[in-house]
Amino acid sequence: MVLVSAAGTFDFVVAANRLPVDRVVEADGSAHWQTSPGGLVSAMDPVMQGRRAAWVGWAGDPTDEIAPFDRDGIRLHPLMLTVTEIQDYYEGFSNETLWPLYHDVIVPPRYRRRWWAAYERINTRFAEAVADLAAPGATVWIHDYQLQLVPSMLRAARPDLRIGWFNHIPFPPVELFGQLPWGRSVLRGLLGADFLGFQRTNDAGNFMRACHQLLGTTSTGDVVSWAGADDDLLGAEPRRVRTGAVPISIDFTSMDELAREPAVRHRAAEIRASLGDPQTVLLGVDRLDYTKGIRHRLRAISELFADGEITTPDVTLLQIATPSRERVRAYQELRSQIDGQVGRINGDFSGIGASAVHYLHHSYPREEMAALYLAADVLLVTPLRDGMNLVAKEYAASRWDGGGALVLSEFTGAAQELSQAFLCNPHDIVGLKQTILRAMREDPAALRKRMLAMRRRVRTHDVHAWARRYLDALEAAPGKPSRG
Repeated sequence: MVLVSAAGTFDFVVAANRLPVDRVVEADGSAHWQTSPGGLVSAMDPVMQGRRAAWVGWAGDPTDEIAPFDRDGIRLHPLMLTVTEIQDYYEGFSNETLWPLYHDVIVPPRYRRRWWAAYERINTRFAEAVADLAAPGATVWIHDYQLQLVPSMLRAARPDLRIGWFNHIPFPPVELFGQLPWGRSVLRGLLGADFLGFQRTNDAGNFMRACHQLLGTTSTGDVVSWAGADDDLLGAEPRRVRTGAVPISIDFTSMDELAREPAVRHRAAEIRASLGDPQTVLLGVDRLDYTKGIRHRLRAISELFADGEITTPDVTLLQIATPSRERVRAYQELRSQIDGQVGRINGDFSGIGASAVHYLHHSYPREEMAALYLAADVLLVTPLRDGMNLVAKEYAASRWDGGGALVLSEFTGAAQELSQAFLCNPHDIVGLKQTILRAMREDPAALRKRMLAMRRRVRTHDVHAWARRYLDALEAAPGKPSRG
């Protein structure tokens, strides 16, 4: 039920690191806002429509103060970060401490007290902004690892609010999480929420075990009970917080309709022609991140060429690596390594006019992505660790023709839902090579059966179902939502 809010306040408030829009500055100096790409924005839009809703987030650049503004019926409340705050809170603590720690320490995390102090300050500013915007009894949905302290800060300031938090990335085992010098503070921050949503059941379990070991909580089923073990909370009412796996998804209908458009289908044919009309197009679509397993994938492809299992011009890999966090040292090193791998593969196995690997370090609009999915015979999704991986679901939604094959890492959240994919362990290069070959050589009728099953799953469990399920759980917490 939507409440009637006081003037200037909102009944539904989203807090996320970024606003759902990007500020675009033209050559003449004029600026405008355009909708950001990504699953979270498409998920939140239908949830917020028809409500008195607001979104709090960083504007994306160290710009001057920007006043709140309305867009598509939603109040957008920009938070400004200075260059130093971006370096310490975002590039530092969020992406050099938390991101590698939460992704199984693929790259060693770095711990800096200055970064933690900035993280606390920025989380405080988010909490203050939300507290000012939220109407009495409002619902607040906080997103992701950048804002883990906001729930408890908000709870202290506004105990009347219904507060939810959703983690878009994995939550690590306590053996890893316990390395974080400020881990107890993070857990206390999260326990301010009424409902904590995770991508996988294992992630929710990891969180509960961390609370038990580091804070002395108890649990009954999926409810964490915390009597206030810290001195400052002795005598306080026990907190009861429900946790649960609520895997995120995509807008199936939108992607399916886009892929059916004649212009997109024509573009898919153009892409294949531009690649030399190979028998098999292998496709990789990733953010340039060390968690995505791009180096392992390239090694497997290199060995398949070396073994003679695949050859040009019959087979080519089109690898798209979207630029990401280019100021962070680990990402700079990763780009250099991948550039070198691609160069060696092409030097060893390409022919004149027939590249073994086409490597593109760009981002592309949705129309081009839909065409790429249609053009690809096999999509390689091989992260070493991933909260969900929506590219895998986008591929299934795009293949209205029933074609295509999906090679999917078992270490993605998507693997629990898309069990008809060709599952693999990307650390096992021999096994990865064999899985790629199986996907390439599978009988077309069997491939079609696999793809249609995956499409049914994504259609039924789309982003709108995800949002409804999450909000139902939040409204009922700490009880379970009714199944009526």
